[in-house]
Amino acid sequence: MKDFILVKHATGAPGLRLLGLGPMLLPQRGVIKLKSFLDRNTLWAKRRRNDEIKKMLSNSVCTVSVWKNNQIIGFGRATSDGIYRAVLWDIVVEKKYQKYGIGKLIVNSILENNSIVKVEKVYVMTTNCERFYLSMGFKTERDQTLMILKKGR
Repeated sequence: MKDFILVKHATGAPGLRLLGLGPMLLPQRGVIKLKSFLDRNTLWAKRRRNDEIKKMLSNSVCTVSVWKNNQIIGFGRATSDGIYRAVLWDIVVEKKYQKYGIGKLIVNSILENNSIVKVEKVYVMTTNCERFYLSMGFKTERDQTLMILKKGR
């Protein structure tokens, strides 16, 4: 993992969002690279546009990215009220770098963030990675029902 660089972005990720900064605060066309990364590694984020990604980042209390050779190879973010609830979003690792502990690094970095560390409950929704989250200490909740209202788009 010595070749990987973890970046813990400020709240709202202004460096990444506004200036495209990556590791060591160097310009990297970060939003463009993030969109390309999400397009390659997810089904659910393929239609996101750069302007929407910028808004998403601005509303996140915690954003983490992992880089190798000036390319994003891992990403995650969270929203939170800072006391009762937080939700992990968009935890993604480049397919060829999965099984290197990058996902755990991302999740642990988010959980240690000041806006997340003291909340009562942290939620995550997943389609294919239930075993990963169970290994991180998350539990399947049987007493709640996930409900979705689809709007627009």
